[in-house]
Amino acid sequence: MKTGLLRRVALDVTPLKTSRDYRFQFAASGISAFGAFIAYVTIPYQVFLITDDPLLVGLIGVFELVPLLFMAFVGGALADYLDRRLIVIGGEVAFTALCGVLLLNSLSDEPHLWLLYLVAALTAAVDGVQRPAMESLTPRLVKPEEIPAASSLNALRMQVAQLGGPGVAGILIASVDLTWVYAITMGTLAVSLVFLTLIRAVPPPPDADRPSLRSVVTGLRYARSRPELLGTYLVDINAMFFGMPQALYPFIAEKFGGPAVLGLLYAAPAVGSLVATVSSGWTRYVHRHGLMVVLAAGAWGLAIIGFGVVDTLWLAVLFLALAGAADMISGLFRMIIWNQTIPDHLRGRLAGIEMLSYTTGPLLGQLRSGLSARWLGINGSIVSGGVLCVLGTVALAALMPSFLRYDGREGRARKEAEDAAWAAKAGSGPAPS
Repeated sequence: MKTGLLRRVALDVTPLKTSRDYRFQFAASGISAFGAFIAYVTIPYQVFLITDDPLLVGLIGVFELVPLLFMAFVGGALADYLDRRLIVIGGEVAFTALCGVLLLNSLSDEPHLWLLYLVAALTAAVDGVQRPAMESLTPRLVKPEEIPAASSLNALRMQVAQLGGPGVAGILIASVDLTWVYAITMGTLAVSLVFLTLIRAVPPPPDADRPSLRSVVTGLRYARSRPELLGTYLVDINAMFFGMPQALYPFIAEKFGGPAVLGLLYAAPAVGSLVATVSSGWTRYVHRHGLMVVLAAGAWGLAIIGFGVVDTLWLAVLFLALAGAADMISGLFRMIIWNQTIPDHLRGRLAGIEMLSYTTGPLLGQLRSGLSARWLGINGSIVSGGVLCVLGTVALAALMPSFLRYDGREGRARKEAEDAAWAAKAGSGPAPS
């Protein structure tokens, strides 16, 4: 009985066994993400050192959001027209160069604040081009029935990076010069590039749409026509906009012990996410995916409220871990909805829209939390954000009953029919725009 239960909840690693190219993608993305999370902690901390202003730390999110709003659509259109592997490799090369700029800036006696904002903006632009291609690779590298398992593995990869990267960043920041921190980040990107070059070519779907404004609009219209997709976007944007307190971590860390604690705060959500991921085998037996996204988003908001009201480090870390677990459950079901139901010829463009949905909320949330901290204080900003997150989730659930009723089996059947229809049209003539 216990063995059967363990099998139902244990992480399914089948895609790693069956797909050579998925194994290389898994390794490359994991190593790259590890380095990215080191920089993700280090850049805000450097801005904090220079300015000691929560609003200016939160302003990083605005500089990242503006280019992302445009480049995510560009990246999505390119991912549906070009070899997705080549786009990913080009993005990794650009990330390495930008990290080099951060390294050189850190060598200055007075590092330039404007350069930190510029690199943050350019990094977001490159991410907007690369990430839709990276995410739309997965459905091409694994079988349709392996999508839930691949979604969990992708989540595990990210959570290990999110757990290890900030922890290492905190240790490095506390013990070595920031130049070494950026140098280590460059090293991880170089290793990632090696694995990416081992992935075989991933040509675009037959008769793929050329990148154009019209092709982007086609993707937007498709997303708007699917209530379950709109539900994933809106619920997550609401949760992250109101309940994302990361811009305040440097200030919370100062209260609890300094730079070493900073890495712990960044890593704590990943602990909960990791627990949720390694026990995610049960997700393949759940078909009410929309309902699970809503419940998890509400749990995230409640955990953030808890984080904002406690005054001891271990409780703060516990509530962040609970928040991370809730966010991971939401993310798993959102990834299943996206990868099991979107037809392949639109996958890149929809991945760009997805990217905006799960990055817009956190980036604007950084600005919201930093701005409200000026009026309500650090803890007041966190608690009010958590409350608004819960209220917004309840409101969205009431406004979108079809999202709550969504059944994943119906979505997968629709995708198979849409892929077959596109293949038939591509074989008989020009693809519709």
